[in-house]
Amino acid sequence: MFTKDFDYELPQELIAQTPLENRSDSRLMILNRKNHTIEHRIFKDITEYLSDRDVLVLNDTKVIPARLCGMKEDTGAVIELLLLRDCGNNVWETLVKPQRRIHIGSVVVFGDGRLKAKCISKEDMGKCRFELIYEGILIEILDSLGEMPLPPYIHEKLKDNDRYQTVYAKHSGSAAAPTAGLHFTPQLLKQLEDKGVEIIYITLHVGLGTFRPVKEENLENHEMHYESYEISEEAAERLNRAKKEGKRIVAVGTTSTRTLESAYSPTGFKAGCGTTSIFIYPGYTFKAIDAQITNFHLPKSTLIMLVSAFAGREFILEAYREAVKEKYRFFSFGDAMLIL
Repeated sequence: MFTKDFDYELPQELIAQTPLENRSDSRLMILNRKNHTIEHRIFKDITEYLSDRDVLVLNDTKVIPARLCGMKEDTGAVIELLLLRDCGNNVWETLVKPQRRIHIGSVVVFGDGRLKAKCISKEDMGKCRFELIYEGILIEILDSLGEMPLPPYIHEKLKDNDRYQTVYAKHSGSAAAPTAGLHFTPQLLKQLEDKGVEIIYITLHVGLGTFRPVKEENLENHEMHYESYEISEEAAERLNRAKKEGKRIVAVGTTSTRTLESAYSPTGFKAGCGTTSIFIYPGYTFKAIDAQITNFHLPKSTLIMLVSAFAGREFILEAYREAVKEKYRFFSFGDAMLIL
């Protein structure tokens, strides 16, 4: 398979720049894989498609203000860091702009010096590892010095940072939001629970693996970047029980999908912390999930490849053409799709 096989034409005006006032008022396209049909609904109508035979799996990661702008201590050059992954001991994997100005040992100062970052290694694709030097609580320092890392296709300034978080965000560590979950409200989640839908939370911290573009022509040559995840003992037990009872596992977003598929084996779902670099594209056999809620993804991205593996490339591209025709809103603040 080739990267160009997952391209489609998208008018720029369909890229959502701001979130809707009401999260669950976004549109919802229903794709039925069995009878190859497409329906057009509103997201809050999802209650009609889920029942007490369903388990909804949500990624409760929380986006941190991961974009930092500072100055190189020795030259005053402006440096931007995007924190990607906490490697432990105050060492973070980052994307750096411009990387050419950074060398091992370089120190970048942020704000009034409350935070400094010392480069300890340089890698390819603009990545560097930095040791963060500070006193106090890092997340509080980031809240005052950092910015929310909105994707580059969003040009409008976000008025409320909470709109780039899910309402159930809990564990800080992501450089991007798990956007399929942005459509849920506390009221909608309660309606689903009242219907008997079982809701389970897992965590995958979104990093470079999710949003890095595919530059290889042949998909087999693309390497995914590692991202960290955690599944609690309770979540694993509930998932395994649901599987045994024949319930439908509905993954909310590609991040939940990748976590579940990574943590599943013939003996069931395994609890614990781990990392995944799983790259799902057509030809992959799904073992963990039965249905999926997802947004509309960038052309030629690993995310459109993943949903194509689940629903079929031709069916997905047909659905995307229909979405363009019906003027759906695309990408992070855009509309959603339920694939059954």
